[in-house]
Order: sequence, then C-alpha cells, then structure tokens
Amino acid sequence: MSESLAHKAAALDAADELAGARKLFALDETVYLDGNSLGALPAHVPARVADVVTRQWGELRIRSWDESGWWTAPERIGDRIAPLVGAGPGQVVVGDSTSVNVFKAVVGAVRLCGDDSRTDILVDATTFPTDGYIAESAARLTGKRLVPLAPADVPAALGPRTAVALLNHVDYRTGRLHDLPSLTAAIHEAGALAVWDLCHTAGALPVGLDAHGVDLAVGCTYKYLNGGPGSPAYLYVAERHQEAFDSPLPGWNSHTDPFAMTADFTPAPGAVRGRVGTPDILSMLALEAALDVWDGVSIDSVRAKSLALTDFFLECVESYVPGGLVTSLTPSAHASRGSQVALSCADAPSVMEKLIARGVVGDLRRPDVLRFGFTPLYVGFGDTERAAAALAEVLAA
Repeated sequence: MSESLAHKAAALDAADELAGARKLFALDETVYLDGNSLGALPAHVPARVADVVTRQWGELRIRSWDESGWWTAPERIGDRIAPLVGAGPGQVVVGDSTSVNVFKAVVGAVRLCGDDSRTDILVDATTFPTDGYIAESAARLTGKRLVPLAPADVPAALGPRTAVALLNHVDYRTGRLHDLPSLTAAIHEAGALAVWDLCHTAGALPVGLDAHGVDLAVGCTYKYLNGGPGSPAYLYVAERHQEAFDSPLPGWNSHTDPFAMTADFTPAPGAVRGRVGTPDILSMLALEAALDVWDGVSIDSVRAKSLALTDFFLECVESYVPGGLVTSLTPSAHASRGSQVALSCADAPSVMEKLIARGVVGDLRRPDVLRFGFTPLYVGFGDTERAAAALAEVLAA
C-alpha cells in the first residue's frame, strides 16, 4: 500500500500547477509542515533586505522616507495583501501586531455601532488566547459585556443587545474553517458588526471580505504570507466604514497632516487612519519582498491544492497508522477545513520531537495535538506521503 501511495504522490506532484513555486523558497530536504506558524523564507528576500539596510538606510538614510517609499509602505503593502483576502484597494493598512490590530478593530467596531443599548461583545470561546484577552479588555474599556461562546452558537446568541462579534476564520487548534459568509450575514441581520481574525486563512484560501460584507478584519503576515518572524500585521476597514472609523489608538501617522504637529487630532481619510506610529521599516519591507511569490498565483488554485494535500495526508495516515493511535480533529468536509490537519495522540510532545528528528517539522499544541500545516506554494504530495510514513514509524516505535 505504501508503494501505491508513493506512486500516487509522484503522479500528483507531476500534475501540480503550483509545483514550480517551490523553487522560490529557501528550502532543504526537510518536510516543512509548520507554515501555519511561520512561513518559509522566500529565497530572494535576503538580498532585498540587504539593499534596505546597506543602501536605503546606510546611504540614503533619512531621504529613504521619500525616495525609497518608506512613508507610504503601510498602504502600498496593504494593497498587495488586499487581493489575497478579497478586498479592494485602499481598505488594508499594514503595521503593528495582530493583537494591536484586534484592539483597534473591536473598539473601533463598538464605536461604529454607536448604540448604547447594544451591550454585548460576542467572542469565539475557542479563539487564540490573545484575541480573548484583547476582547475582554476592549469590553471593560467600552463598558460592554463579553460573551464567550462557540462559533456554532453565535446565530442563536445574536440579538438586539449584540454590538460586535469577534470570530476566527479558522480554529488554530483543530483547523476547522468557520462559515464567514453565513455568520457575517447573521451578525448583520441582528444589527451588529462582524470582526474577523484571518491569521490562519490569508494566503491559504479565498476569504472574500468585500463580497461578504465584512466590517473589519485583522491578520498576521508571517504564516501563509511568509513575511518572516514577527512581520507586521494588517487591518482591514471596509470602505463604507472608513469615514466614521474612530481608532482607539490615534497617532501622528494616522493624522491627516502628520508633519503639522498640531495638538488636536484630525484623522486621515481612508484606511490610513488605522496607522499609529512610525512603521517598522525593516520587517515591513521584508514582507513586501516576500509578497512577490504571489505574483501570478490564483488563490483559487492555492485552495484547490490545499484541499488535495490535506485529503491525501489523511488518506496516507489512515493507511499507514494503526487504528486508534491518532484521531483527526480536523473536519473531513472541505467546507469546514482550513489548510492544516490536527491529530490528537497520546504523548504528542515526544511524537513531535521524534518526527522533527526524522526531518518532518510540524508543531504541537499541548497536551495532545499534533498540527501539520500545508502551504501549497512549497509543500508537495511527496512531502505529504513522507510525513505520514514518518508518523507511522514513530508511533510504531
């Protein structure tokens, strides 16, 4: 059976329209299935960063704010990310961390709601912890009540007291994809605003922010967008909300005339008002360079390969791993699956340690979850089969 699956992997790789993208990354023989935590390095980025450091900073110095386009980088790079999340130009601004942008989005959404009778902020109870921490703080600051609940319970919980709902597009532990279109529609029908965290979907599947009427969204850039460790996050503010968007973190960079240095704050037009202070140029321009790998790539093709990879991995695991040793936490239905597979198994920390020693890198969520992220731009079907075989070997040992 292993020979037939290896042959199937070879055939799938030969037919893969995205296979050529792998050469754009600095990769070795390791099977790297942790792009859902940190994307691989695009091979051309070091030279581009070297130019930023040696020429733009080292030679042009402060002139680079104008001559090298440093000042406009947050909006320019935002416009490059926008098509990957289904947004038109002028709605995405890059800067700060995901946590900071979650704070801006939730408090900004409460202010956009503007209805004191709407007392509740709904938040995904299974969310990545920081989103919950930020939502709780935002609720205290705005005098609202935080209501943690499972995404499936959101429609029933919505009502005239709901101001904002903060949800994750994909569950970071299980890889479950939540129904952004229907949940957003239900939130709007209740008269509330929808804020989405796209950390585990941007660059892995179509999001459709504009098409589905999302109000605000945030996301990181160091996972499937391959921006590098700690690369700046982004904030999406739908065009219809921009004039009224009142950021809780106004800064000189979001002022309509930053260099006027006036004591009063007048927000800049558009998504620029989502900026705060001086942008982190080195990591931001590394991200800009990294986004070159998306030139000419269809996000629909990425989604198709993602589903094929995860289907094949689950097929290989079922074939290679004796029954009862692992349990998939990731939904089998394509409509409910992101781009990772989460397996529950006993002694998961030791299992992952041994996998890494065999050249298969995934990651761990204690106490018992093995996560394998499938980044279609550089993960192949041969990698997938090899990972499943290594997992079976480790568990057998």
